[in-house]
Amino acid sequence: MAHRVTGVLIFFFLFVHVLDTALVRVSPEDYDKVVATYKTPIVAVLEYGLVAAILFHALNGLRVIAVDFWSKGARYQKQMLWSVVVVWVVLMLGAIYPVLGHAARVVFGS
Repeated sequence: MAHRVTGVLIFFFLFVHVLDTALVRVSPEDYDKVVATYKTPIVAVLEYGLVAAILFHALNGLRVIAVDFWSKGARYQKQMLWSVVVVWVVLMLGAIYPVLGHAARVVFGS
C-alpha cells in the first residue's frame, strides 16, 4: 500500500512541477513569486517528505523486483521489507541536514 501511495504522491509532485515550470513562459513575474515560496521552511519540510517518498518508492521498488524475478524472493520478502525500512531510515536520517538545514537556520537563526 505504501508503494502505491508514494507513487501517487510522486506523480502529483511531478504534475505540479511541470505546471509551475510552464508558468515561466506565461508570466515570469508570477514564476518568480512561486519560486520564492519554495524557499520557505514549510516547503523545506514538504521537500523532506518528497525525498522520503521517492527514496521509499525506489527502495521498495527494488524489493518488488526481487520478489518478482528472484526464485527465492517470495520466501524472503518479509526480511527484504525490513531491510528496505532500515536502509530508508538510515538514509532519511542522513538527509535531515542537507534538506532541512537551511530551514532550521531561517527559523532558529544561524
